[in-house]
Amino acid sequence: MDKLAQQLSFILELDRLKAVQRQTRVKPDNGRQENSAEHSWHIALVAQVLQEYAEEPININRIIGMLLIHDIVEIDAGDMFAYAEQGSHKEQEQKELAAIDRIFGLLPEMQYHFYKNLWLEFEQAESADARFAKAMDRILPVMQNMADNGGTWARHGVTRSQALKRNEYLKVSAPKLWNYVVSQIDLCVANGWLKDE
Repeated sequence: MDKLAQQLSFILELDRLKAVQRQTRVKPDNGRQENSAEHSWHIALVAQVLQEYAEEPININRIIGMLLIHDIVEIDAGDMFAYAEQGSHKEQEQKELAAIDRIFGLLPEMQYHFYKNLWLEFEQAESADARFAKAMDRILPVMQNMADNGGTWARHGVTRSQALKRNEYLKVSAPKLWNYVVSQIDLCVANGWLKDE
């Protein structure tokens, strides 16, 4: 298969991400479930808009790249609720690693390695770029849950400590945004949308 055919095959495969439903609801669209492709686009734009809050030097183009590809593995692995049991996360990890090889493997070898490494960097969150990308992936659901009277937090009985832990990347990568998130979580508790523990 020639290079262009491989690239086009990959691009067509990405269309399947639009069919992966998330827990988050799209309030302006009658509360329908958000799909993973919409989420990826949204957080990429969130990162671009909020990049000035990054505490560490970052490369916004790399971050946007991470955010646009971070959920592609869900085409095979599906989306898993962020607050699912820890054992489920381990099983999901294995599914996602297999999905990397199949989906990114549609690309020519150099691009396969580039995107696989970018995805792994995001997952490991050891670089400033990856930490900021993770933080952006976390802050958007906070905003969406607040706009939806607690949203998935309220529906699934999420606790204050769980929500804080999920957003910890903001502490280092964007402290001002961390302060905003803590204030929103406290407001959510006061409104009865998060359990206080």
